[in-house]
Amino acid sequence: MANIPIWPGSTTWNASLTPFSFYDNDLEFQADAVNVADWCAKRLGYPLVDIELQAANFFTAFEEATNEYGKQLYDFQIINNFQTLEGNSTGSNFNNQLITPNLGGTINVSEQYGNEVDGGGGDYELQRGTLNVTVGTQRYDLLSSVSSSISGSEAVYMKRIYHYAPSAINRYFDPYAGTGTGIQSLMQTFGFGNYSPGVNFMLMPMYFDVLKLQAIELNDTIRKSGYHFTIEANRYLKLFPIPNRDYTLHFDYVLKSVANNPIKNPATNLITDISNVPYTNPTYAYINQPGRQWIRKYTLALAKEMLGGIRGKYQSLPIPGETTTLDYTRLLTEASAEKAALIEELRGLLDETTRLKQLERKNQEAQQTQETFYKVPYHIYIG
Repeated sequence: MANIPIWPGSTTWNASLTPFSFYDNDLEFQADAVNVADWCAKRLGYPLVDIELQAANFFTAFEEATNEYGKQLYDFQIINNFQTLEGNSTGSNFNNQLITPNLGGTINVSEQYGNEVDGGGGDYELQRGTLNVTVGTQRYDLLSSVSSSISGSEAVYMKRIYHYAPSAINRYFDPYAGTGTGIQSLMQTFGFGNYSPGVNFMLMPMYFDVLKLQAIELNDTIRKSGYHFTIEANRYLKLFPIPNRDYTLHFDYVLKSVANNPIKNPATNLITDISNVPYTNPTYAYINQPGRQWIRKYTLALAKEMLGGIRGKYQSLPIPGETTTLDYTRLLTEASAEKAALIEELRGLLDETTRLKQLERKNQEAQQTQETFYKVPYHIYIG
C-alpha cells in the first residue's frame, strides 16, 4: 500500500480541495478555511497524536458546515415567511433581503369565502346566462332546455338568479293606474286635471311617498303569490308565481370545473413549495462571528466523524510486544452528539426570532416596565 500522507501540521489554501467550490472566491472563507483546519487538528490532539486527515478533509468539512448553517437559516426563513412568499416569482434572490410580511396568503384564503358570498369578490369570474321564460311554464332544466343560454353546458354552480317582484315605485308612477289615494279630485280642484294623473304637482312630505310604497308592497304580499324560486342540483329551476308573460330571466353562474380548479394561476415561475423558494448558499463574508463560531464547531464535529470512520477501519494496530486499540468509537459517538446538539442550538436560536416570540417578548417587557413605573414614587410639589 502506498504511503498516504496525513496532516503535516499546516496547510495553505487550495481551491481544488473543496468538492463544490461554493465559496472559493470568498477571501474570508479562504482565510478561515486554513485557520479552521489548523484549529480542528489541534483540537483532535495534534501534535501529540497523528491525525489521519488531510487538508482536503478539513476543507470539505468546513464547506459542509457552512452549507448546513445556510440550510438551517434559510429553512427557518422559508417556514416563517412562506405565506408571504407563496405565489411570488422565483426569479428573485432572497438572500440578504428583508422580507416584509403582507396579507397575500390571508387574502388568498379569504377569496375562497368570497366566492360563496354575493358581491364578496373571489378568485374566479362569474358568467352571465339567460333563460327565455314562457308564459305558464314554471320548471326549466337550465342545462338542457333550448331556451337556456347554457343548454348543453357542463355542470355549473348557480350563484344568483335575478327573479324579483316588480318594484313598487313603477306602480306608484303608473300614469294609467292613478295614485289610489283620492288625490285626483284634489288635483282637479287646483286645475291640474288635464295633466297626466301620474304627475304629482303637490308638495308632499317624504314620508308620504315611503308610506305609499309600503302600502303597495304590503298589498302584493297579502293578495298575490310571492316572487321566489327553487333550484335543485344547480340546474332544475322552478319559478313562482306561474309566469303570466314571456320575458328573459338573467342569472349568474360559474362552471364547476373553473370553481374547483386548484390551479388558479397557470404560470410556471411562481413559488409553490419550499423547493423553489429562491434562496442560494449564504455569502460567507456576511456571516457574523457567532455564526462563524457555530460553523467552526460543526466543522470539528464533521472532522471527528471522518477521523472515527478512518480509525474504525483499523480497529487495532500491532506494536512491539503489544496491540493498541484505536478510539474510533468515542470519536463517532462524540461527533454524532455534537452535531445533534449544534443543530438543536441553532434551531432554538432561530425559533426565538420568530415574529410571535418577538411580540411575546415585547409584551413581557411592556408589562415589566409598567410594573416598575408603578413602584416609582410620585413627586410632591410644595407651592
